[in-house]
Parts: sequence; structure tokens; C-alpha cells
Amino acid sequence: MADTIAFELVSPERLLMTAEVHSVMVPGSEGDFTVLPGHAPVISTMKPAVVDVYETEGAAPTKMFVRGGFVDCALDRLTILAEEAIMLSELDRETLAQRVQDAAEDVEDAKSDDEKQHAQDVYNQLNELLSALD
Repeated sequence: MADTIAFELVSPERLLMTAEVHSVMVPGSEGDFTVLPGHAPVISTMKPAVVDVYETEGAAPTKMFVRGGFVDCALDRLTILAEEAIMLSELDRETLAQRVQDAAEDVEDAKSDDEKQHAQDVYNQLNELLSALD
């Protein structure tokens, strides 16, 4: 059995990461799971949360926030197709906190139920992202 698995995380905007890795902690919609080399094939949806990528055993993980998407796992590869993804190292807490505050105001200012639901979804996602920084 190989010591690594080919990993790729892709969002509509860009390829965030491609590497041979030791393991990946995936936030599946039915529960979190860890993918190691030789993992049984699985396809799953993802919930908004942090993906932890361990490039070597025992190393600190690279952390990326994903807002939903799909996971395709085979014996020798793992592909994540994220609706939206960002490296936590690229986030600025102050800017993100301001975006959360703006989103809360958008919820209050919404005129229709659809507008309010969309604004609430954005607010919830930004709050999840802010909590991922902690």
C-alpha cells in the first residue's frame, strides 16, 4: 500500500491545492471522515467546514474552508470539488468580521422572503468561516 494519496481541491475560481498527501479530514454532509491511502471508493457531499490536509504524518495540517461541494475518493486519489474554497492562511479576521456585520445588516434590510433567505445564508456562511479561524 502506498504511503500517500493524490489530492486535489478545486473551486470554480481556481485550483487551491494539488499534492501527494498522507491524509485528509473531510467534512462530509453525513459526518466527518478521514481519507488515507487505500480508502474505499466513496462519493459524498460536503457541509460548509474546514478541510484539514496532512501532507506528512504528524505534520500540522493545511486548513481550507469549503462551502459545500463534492468529494470523490478512490484507492489512490481524492478530489474535492468545492462550491467555494479559501485557504485559512489567506483570511484577514478584521475584513471578515466587517463582512459578517455587513451581512447581518443585509438580513435586516431584506425586502422579500427570498432576499432575506439569501442574505441569511450568506450571513451563516460568513459566520462559519469566522468561527473556522478560531
